[in-house]
Amino acid sequence: MNMTVELFDSIINTSQDCVFWKDSERRFLGVNRAFLDFYGFESADILIGKTDEDMGWHNDPEPYRQDELRVLSGFPTYKVHGKCVVRGEERDIIASKRPLYEGDRIVGLVGSFIDITDVLKRQTLSEDRQTVYTVEKLRHIPYFDRLLDETPLDEILDPLTGITARAHAMNFVHSLIAAGTPFTFSIIDLDNFKFINDTFGHKAGDTVLKAVTRALAELLDGNGVVGRFGGDELLMIDLRNIDLPAKQAFFKEMYENNSVLRQNVRLENGSTLVTCTAGCASFPADADNYSDLFGLIDKTLYLGKSKGRNCYVIYQPEKHGSIEIGKLAKHNICDDMISLRGLFERGTTLRERLRSVLAFLTDFLRIPDLYYVDGENRLHSVTDEETDLGASGISGLAAEEIYTTGNTADIEKTAPELYASLVSLGFGSVMIVRIGAGELTDGYLVCGVKRRFRIWQENERAVMYFLSTLIRGCILSEGKK
Repeated sequence: MNMTVELFDSIINTSQDCVFWKDSERRFLGVNRAFLDFYGFESADILIGKTDEDMGWHNDPEPYRQDELRVLSGFPTYKVHGKCVVRGEERDIIASKRPLYEGDRIVGLVGSFIDITDVLKRQTLSEDRQTVYTVEKLRHIPYFDRLLDETPLDEILDPLTGITARAHAMNFVHSLIAAGTPFTFSIIDLDNFKFINDTFGHKAGDTVLKAVTRALAELLDGNGVVGRFGGDELLMIDLRNIDLPAKQAFFKEMYENNSVLRQNVRLENGSTLVTCTAGCASFPADADNYSDLFGLIDKTLYLGKSKGRNCYVIYQPEKHGSIEIGKLAKHNICDDMISLRGLFERGTTLRERLRSVLAFLTDFLRIPDLYYVDGENRLHSVTDEETDLGASGISGLAAEEIYTTGNTADIEKTAPELYASLVSLGFGSVMIVRIGAGELTDGYLVCGVKRRFRIWQENERAVMYFLSTLIRGCILSEGKK
């Protein structure tokens, strides 16, 4: 039988090894399905024509470049241990590579690798693993029932958390799609997980991961599985909650009962509030193939992060169908500041300047309005000239340049009048930025949202601080006239 393109595609796309091929300049020409799943890509378009360095897959790319240059000079490699960065986590891999010939001339290379991170962790973390899924529990799901006939349970589960390992969670998703079985697919990201590791230590990070995964699996019990996608990202495959009302009720329960995706986790050296951001979509209602479905959950997760994290976004075509994540993500902090300054300079009075930047800020920060506190400690809305509320005590909060909280109740004791004003506006989370220099304070900017536990991001804080300096410059300029 002749090797056709269709046959070649069928062979490499059924392989569980990650396969790739490159040209003589080490630029990607193609990859297989397992490779795309490993990195979480919808298609190969994102990497065609790029090198490993372009993709940022190695903390130290030089050894890997030299390895491929050696292959391109005619020396194949076999089962070389290396590391690559996947969605912010460094993974251990074993890779083999061979040169590609056209006649006697080397025109590229082909390679394959497997992820051995879980195998290595299993050797050192087996005593710390929690029990989440047993053989008996997984046997209730046909895919895992068949898998357990030929695969030991330890090889199916993540060595730390006891939930399903990445490869088997993804294969389960593919099996459901192939069978036409409806399900809801979610990706869940632990908010500011690096901060937890840096503050309390990696053992505390492990404790947090185990607490969240255990709570998720217990809530979903018997109606699907939870898998570890990598690092602090989790996957949830839900066979029960498929339509919109069911998904809304389920996610509301996960976020509001204070024991699943929002929970206080006790650590050896203290405790910490853990929150998560989640995005989900359903098969086949939202997408009838894997690539589109994964693209939707990735999009909704990004939208959740852009809203301040600690929230969930359920894909709804009328709300999210026209949103292009690439356009949302392409700007950087410098572009934001340049745009902000250009808008600010359109006005003449301070209120006009603030109104000029309001549309940008409401889109960037996902806030309904912008407020400022004048020198007499009165709180005013940019859009509503009738707003005039008390804000005494604010100086005790914003002694530093920026104060943020995800729970306005935190400020009641220090600034009761300001607290009452914020409650009357319905704010659950606020950011307060001082306008001034040195010991001189000219006022404050106040951003608020109704949702409690919003996590204000560093780029948001930076943009608001920059706006405060623009206002300070405007005040100084007015004073010189």
